[in-house]
Amino acid sequence: MKLVVDRLHITLDRTPILRDVSLEARKGDIVGLVGPNGSGKSTLLRTVYRSLRPAGGAVRVGEDDVWDLSPRAAARRTAAVLQDAGANTTGLTVTEIVALGRAPHHGLLGRDGEEDHMAVSQAIDRCGVRPFADRDYASLSGGERQRVLLARALAQNPQLLVLDELTNHLDIRARFELLDLIRATGVTTLAVLHDLDLAARLCDHLVVLCEGTVVAAGPVLDVLTPELLARVFGVNAGTDLHADGVVRITYAARPLADGGSPRGDGRT
Repeated sequence: MKLVVDRLHITLDRTPILRDVSLEARKGDIVGLVGPNGSGKSTLLRTVYRSLRPAGGAVRVGEDDVWDLSPRAAARRTAAVLQDAGANTTGLTVTEIVALGRAPHHGLLGRDGEEDHMAVSQAIDRCGVRPFADRDYASLSGGERQRVLLARALAQNPQLLVLDELTNHLDIRARFELLDLIRATGVTTLAVLHDLDLAARLCDHLVVLCEGTVVAAGPVLDVLTPELLARVFGVNAGTDLHADGVVRITYAARPLADGGSPRGDGRT
């Protein structure tokens, strides 16, 4: 399902955070949100998954503005995996965590049915967490936990995935395995990524935010030019497409002499 963010404005404590932000993610595309700290990436995600109401503009998943839908209806379309998404899970098994993804499909007193059990089982297999399905979630490694959280999101049968720094604190092998899982879902995805190399490897298109506005958007090689990397991120770097189809970024040994990209205020 297509995602459209149309001329979005977000204000917090009377301070403009995002101004006139527009982007699109076509059905099945993976679109990466990149930019310096404080550029508004996570704030934008909060509006997309209906956690923060915008001051203006629209977020449409399919034909509907998410803010015209009920919270339950919106949750059936969009699944979010956030940096703190595994909090408050003490004593729950992996299977129980994944089953939480079925909550938007239930009524107030609804119980799991055959369709729910099937969705949970398929998500567990899809994300490769069957070997520890009965273990306590808290006992897992960082990479294993992220797989479980992705499985919970997929159990929702969403039409849009929203991911906020899903690869943080993972070793390089776990990162690549998780990227392969995301790519294999085929679900339209909007992902915040700080690591430009991972963004280039995973995404079909990139949207670059800087100081609350979109400064570039398009295919990876068109966006991550040496000029943009210098202007926005403050680094001397270039990109090229290798024979294996992977876009790689080559950085100079030293950052730019002027200190680089604009300083943020803590927003991501």
